[in-house]
Formats: sequence, C-alpha cells, structure tokens
Amino acid sequence: QGQLVESGGGLVQPGGSLRLACAVSGHTFSDLFIAWFRQAPGKEREFVAGISKGGGNTYYRNSVKGRFTISRDNAEMTAYLQMNSLNAEDTAVYFCAATTNFSPTMSLRARTSATTYGEWGQGTQVTVSS
Repeated sequence: QGQLVESGGGLVQPGGSLRLACAVSGHTFSDLFIAWFRQAPGKEREFVAGISKGGGNTYYRNSVKGRFTISRDNAEMTAYLQMNSLNAEDTAVYFCAATTNFSPTMSLRARTSATTYGEWGQGTQVTVSS
C-alpha cells in the first residue's frame, strides 16, 4: 500500500515563506506525476501546482505563479512546494496528490481536477496571519 505524507505546514506571517514536503513510499516515485492541492474552509479543493515524472514540466495556478515553486527529488522520493510571499488567501489545508495516468497532452481541466489523482496525503495546515 502506497503512502503520501505531507509535512512543513504551520503559521506564518503575511509575506513569509514555507516549504512543504511530500514523502512518498510504496510507489515507484519516478512513475508518478505529483501535484499539490489546497482546500480552504467552505471552499472546494483546488489545484495549486504539478510536476511531471522527470521534473522537466511544471504547472501552476495563476494566483501562485512567481511565488510558489514545485520541485521533486526522485532519489529521495520526495516532492516539495516552496511558498514565498504568502498572503491570507493562501491559508488552507495543503494536500499532496499523485497519479500514474498523466499525459503531456492531458487537458488543463483534467490536469487540475482532483478526480485525476488516485493517491492522496492526509494534508498539512498552512495559516497565514499576523
């Protein structure tokens, strides 16, 4: 049974930074497209960023472009989300997700849909507040 475990969440002031990590076990990590989603109270889960199997292609939602960076270390079987210039709108539970069913020709809608991803972590809380 595979597992995804997030870490690195916490309380940070506006303008601050956090680095989330997603440690993967029980899977062939290099076969996985990894994504980060987030869910704020009362809102739907939304795609934040994704990274291809080899790390050569990355994808971001518009509101985090230039502030967040997704990366992966296939040797360590870990994916990361570096978050800078955080603001209150970034407050949410952040989830790591994975799928083997990724294609570079996949539509934007499919790539950013939670239903595309079959493996999920338990989430880590990120709170941006002064």
